[in-house]
Amino acid sequence: MKTIDLKARWQELADVKDVLGARGWFPGTSGNLSIKVSDDPLEFLVTASGKDKYKRTDEDFVLVNQHSQPAEDTQLKPSAETLLHQKVYELTDAGCSLHVHTVSNNVMSELYAKKGEVTFQGQELIKAFNLWEEDAVLRVPIIENPAHIPDLANLLAEKIDDNVFGVLIKNHGITVWGRNAFEAKKHLEAFEFLFESHLAFRIHIQGGR
Repeated sequence: MKTIDLKARWQELADVKDVLGARGWFPGTSGNLSIKVSDDPLEFLVTASGKDKYKRTDEDFVLVNQHSQPAEDTQLKPSAETLLHQKVYELTDAGCSLHVHTVSNNVMSELYAKKGEVTFQGQELIKAFNLWEEDAVLRVPIIENPAHIPDLANLLAEKIDDNVFGVLIKNHGITVWGRNAFEAKKHLEAFEFLFESHLAFRIHIQGGR
C-alpha cells in the first residue's frame, strides 16, 4: 500500500512543483515542498537539497521519517528546512506543505515585520481559505528568520493554529499548508495574489500623491 501511495504522492507533488516552477517561484534553487505519505508513523516526501526545481527528475524528492531523516538508503539530502514541514504535519491535519520565495512575499514580510502580521479583509480571494463571512479577516503571522533551523521551526510552530493557513518568514518567503496538494497550492496562489494586489495598490496610492 505504501508503494502505491508513494508513487501517487510523488506524482502529485511533482505536478505542483511544475506549476509553481512555471511561475518562477524557485529562484536560485530556493523553496522546498513536501507531501505526506503516511500518518503513523509520519513519513513524507520533501524536495532534495540543492536541486534545480525548474526540472523534473527521479531525484527531486526524498522520503523522510518523523525525525526529518531519510527513511530509505539514499545519497540525496533532504531540504535543509525539512523540519519546518515536520512541524506543520505534527501540529495540523495538513497533507501538503509548500515554501517559496517571491518578491511579493519578501516585501510584505519586511513591510509588516514590526506588526508581526499582515491582515486582509473585504478581499474576494480570502474565500480560498473558506472564510465566507462578510467581516471575515485573514491573518498571516510574520516571524523572524534565525539561521538555526530548529529555532526557525519552533517560531513557526508557535504561530500555527486553526485560523492560520500560512506564515511569512521575514525576508525568507512563506510556508503554507493544506489538507492535500490541491488545497495547499490554492492557499499559496491566493496568498500571492493578495500580496501582489496589496503592493500594487500601495504603489498606485503613493504615485497619486
